[in-house]
Amino acid sequence: MKQKKLILLTISLICIALLGFALYLQFMRDMLPCPLCIMQRYAFALVGLLCLIAATLPPLGMRITAGLATLAAMGGAGIAGRHLWIKANPTVSCGIDPLETLLNKLPFADWLPFLFQADGLCTTEYDPIFGLSIPQWSLVWFVLIAIVLATVTLRRR
Repeated sequence: MKQKKLILLTISLICIALLGFALYLQFMRDMLPCPLCIMQRYAFALVGLLCLIAATLPPLGMRITAGLATLAAMGGAGIAGRHLWIKANPTVSCGIDPLETLLNKLPFADWLPFLFQADGLCTTEYDPIFGLSIPQWSLVWFVLIAIVLATVTLRRR
């Protein structure tokens, strides 16, 4: 049981660190987040929050909440995959569209605009980080987190 809690807390810290790194890229490297980047931030925040909650619950509640976090990570992976598809097909753009308008009108965009305000374009090319683009890194992290969370959810002991 303690091992599962440690895993959940570690995943929560990883999600917080990834959000912190996103802010570093935004403010120190002038990489403006697009609507799909913001959706990925919401997914990382949701996974981190659910893992933090799961770590405080009894075994059944932990498994259910970890299962929800697994679904959130899989959703984040889907968003990152869509982002990669848009980058591979530059004629399609998520640019200034209804998605951006919707995301920027959500309460979190008003409360934490530095974290959840979409200002960039999905097709903007930034320098890779250790050979991968930002959505590629997001996809890698979402898949790894989903695998670990699925293991935590399905493992009995």
